[in-house]
Amino acid sequence: MGLQIIKYGSPVLRKKSGEVIENDNALLMAENLFKSLKKEGGLGLAGPQLGLLKRIFVIDTSPLAAEDTTITKIEKAIVNPEIVWFSKEKDYYNEGCLSIPGIFEDVLRPETIEVSYYDLNFSRIEERLYGIKARIFQHEFDHLNGILFIDRLSSLQRKLLSGKLNKIKKLGAG
Repeated sequence: MGLQIIKYGSPVLRKKSGEVIENDNALLMAENLFKSLKKEGGLGLAGPQLGLLKRIFVIDTSPLAAEDTTITKIEKAIVNPEIVWFSKEKDYYNEGCLSIPGIFEDVLRPETIEVSYYDLNFSRIEERLYGIKARIFQHEFDHLNGILFIDRLSSLQRKLLSGKLNKIKKLGAG
């Protein structure tokens, strides 16, 4: 089953996602997310990007770990996540998004976060994330709340991108 990633302009990307419950097939959701992510070559993918308004996303740092031995390979599904603490220290990182192809911008986010989520067995996990792991988690978490990385840019940056964004919207938002 090949699922197409929903592009910028689709209203589904602006909706808030509902909780995943144990009766939902979280395993199938995660498999579809991983399949689409690997096909497109990203680092993370959230339910809304496949039209699934559920609080689930996947992270796969394999592409980065292959290039940089200091990055730990992580491949996991995150269900019903919460960010319970943000560090005051922030840093910029050049982000992109599979739903906004061809656009990459520096985004300021907290360096370290403490999170709580469930795995696919609905076991609760709490951990502190920093670096690229914290970055990907925050980016994907935003998707679950209808927030895109371009929303975290200055109004001037967004204005400069408006032509590219309108082109993505015209080419098909769904």
